[in-house]
Amino acid sequence: MKKYAATILLISFIHIAFGQTEKISYKDVADNFEKNYNAGNYDTIFSSFSSVMQAALPLDKTKEFLTGLKAQAGKITKREFVKYEQTYASYKTNFERALFAVNISVDNSSKINGLFIKPFTESNLPKIIRNTTKLSLPFKDEWTVVWGGDTKELNYHVESEAQKNAFDILIKNDKGLTFQTNGKTNEDYYAFGKEIIAACDGEVVLAVDGVKDNVPGILNPIYVPGNSVIIKTENKEYLVFAHFKQNTIAVKQGQTIKRGQLLGLCGNSGNSSEPHLHFHIQNVEDMNAATGVKCYFDKIQVNGQTKTDYSPIQKEKISN
Repeated sequence: MKKYAATILLISFIHIAFGQTEKISYKDVADNFEKNYNAGNYDTIFSSFSSVMQAALPLDKTKEFLTGLKAQAGKITKREFVKYEQTYASYKTNFERALFAVNISVDNSSKINGLFIKPFTESNLPKIIRNTTKLSLPFKDEWTVVWGGDTKELNYHVESEAQKNAFDILIKNDKGLTFQTNGKTNEDYYAFGKEIIAACDGEVVLAVDGVKDNVPGILNPIYVPGNSVIIKTENKEYLVFAHFKQNTIAVKQGQTIKRGQLLGLCGNSGNSSEPHLHFHIQNVEDMNAATGVKCYFDKIQVNGQTKTDYSPIQKEKISN
């Protein structure tokens, strides 16, 4: 990008400590900016500037900047609030040909007094060390953790930035077997077809269905999560559930759900060798840009003992 990607303006120097929930005043301004930018209504955008902003970036300069931005990056296709940076609300913004952080500052009259656009990087993402939302286990009965923990020996997921705190969980019998007879069909596995439920209240931001279940032992690396659901919590944590049974997803994108609500049935779709649940938390929706978040459950049974605020590890038998 030319200068357009690194412009501009810090008109307001007041340092305000915001929470990480998007304020309505910022949302309305950002929505209007996106709508008018895509429509080429640059005069309208200029009229949304504060008087100080207009003096710093006159109409001709505003048009030059926005015209150049659109010529190089295209229209805005998707925008997501990430966090506040001083007086700025920062948005992860997908353009047709680029990914930028669009930062907008708003004064007390809901006028734009700062606009800063730069390439989006990992440093723009919110940092979440652990979940603050209280979670229950996303299933009924007792399941066994086969991968879980903070070391490679306990959890092969640790080498993946997004999945480093993930769990793989399934059902075993008293002999330690995950299937009833020979394990050659999905229906032979104890976990196959079991209900997977919401671990907390939230919003469904992704629901994928229709991926065929694998023959046990044969993986599908084309779409790694298989049939999957991502839930966004009120604290902007993203809960990822993967490998559902084909055509059993019971929720839709945009749906508000409650703790314990049915999401779908456990399956063997995606990069999965046998029926099981893959579950992890990440800091943003996009797994390609996400960082894994350490997951603690509010109150669960672990090997028959009650644990509170606990993160299970490999070989532990867990239930609500």
